[in-house]
Order: sequence, then structure tokens, then C-alpha cells
Amino acid sequence: MNTNVKVASRGIVINSVLRNTYQLLSATLLFSGLMAYLSMSLQLPHFGFLITLGGYFGLLYLTHKFKNSAGGILAVFALTGFMGLTLGPIIGSYTTAFSNGSELVAMAMTGTGVIFLSLSFYALVSGRDFSFMSGFLMAGIIVAFLAGIAAYFFAIPALSLTVSAAFVLLMSGLILFETSNIIHGGETNYIMATVTLFVSIYNLFLSLLHLLGAFSGED
Repeated sequence: MNTNVKVASRGIVINSVLRNTYQLLSATLLFSGLMAYLSMSLQLPHFGFLITLGGYFGLLYLTHKFKNSAGGILAVFALTGFMGLTLGPIIGSYTTAFSNGSELVAMAMTGTGVIFLSLSFYALVSGRDFSFMSGFLMAGIIVAFLAGIAAYFFAIPALSLTVSAAFVLLMSGLILFETSNIIHGGETNYIMATVTLFVSIYNLFLSLLHLLGAFSGED
């Protein structure tokens, strides 16, 4: 009887984390999109590599620090709003630099949505445990991140494209991993789960947009 109660309680907790995660994720995606639109409307310049990284890691630290309090919600919106602001100038550059820039952005957004929903649905329905991907994802993200820095500072287009392709795969894997982590009780904090999924979606979108732009046939 006690075992059944424990299992039922665990199921309630997992469902609560999953529900809260997707509710907060939906809200942060809308807020981030609004900030991106605002950034484009105001024609803000590119934030720059160092400012973007500094803002991201600084706000990520605050989110982690306050993840168990109401302050964590504010930190999540600050983080996702900031990332939306950095996204605006990037989207704007594609819509002006490419004759089909709006179509490229729409395709990247559609591809991101389809990949996220498909992988999330598969993880939820199959119930598979993807925790075995943890080490591979961590190592892959670190290597891809360092390679991306090298591609940026040394202006190596081929390496930059390789990094984008790698991030598409890595972020897809991270979506599977984090969704599985939630439904198997490995992640019990919906704030941090939201951040992980948001970052996956953000990087997936940017990587797809970069690849589509590179293979669009325009300089």
C-alpha cells in the first residue's frame, strides 16, 4: 500500500513539473518573441559576441541561484527576454541581406517547431529513458561551443557551418534528454527544465537559420 502511495505521489510530482515546464516555456517563448520584435522595430544593433555571452551566463547564474524561489521566475523572463533582444538584430540582418530572408526565417521557425514537437511527443509517448545521452551531450556541446568561438574569431565559414549542423543534432538530443529527464523524475525543478528547453529551441532556430542562409544560393 505504501509503495502504491509513493508511486502515485511520484507520478503527481512528475506531471506537475511537466505541466509547469510547458506552461512557463510557452510564456517565455512568447515573451522572447515579443522582445525580438521590439528589438527589430527599434533597429537595435547587434549586441556583439562578448555582450551576448556575458548577459547569457550572468542571467543563467541568477536563474540557477533563485531557481527555488519566486525570483527564479523573474530571472527566467529576464534571461529569455534578453535572448529575444539579441535575436532581433540577427533576424533583421537576414530579412535585409537575403531577397528571401523572410521565407528563410519562417522556414527556420517552422523547422524548429516541428523538430521540438516531434521529439517531445516521441519522448513522452515512448517513455524511453535517454539519460544515457548525458555524457555525450555535455562533451559535444562543449566541443561545438569552443569550435564556434574559433570559427567566429578566425572567420572560418566551413567550420561555422559544421558547428551549426552539430548544434542541430545536439539540441535535438538535448530536447529528448530533458523531456525524458522530466518524465523519469530526474529533473524536478520546472524553472531549470524550462531554461534547458528554451536554450535548445533558441540554438536550434539559429543553427537552422544559419544553414538555410548558407545554402540559399545567395552571397
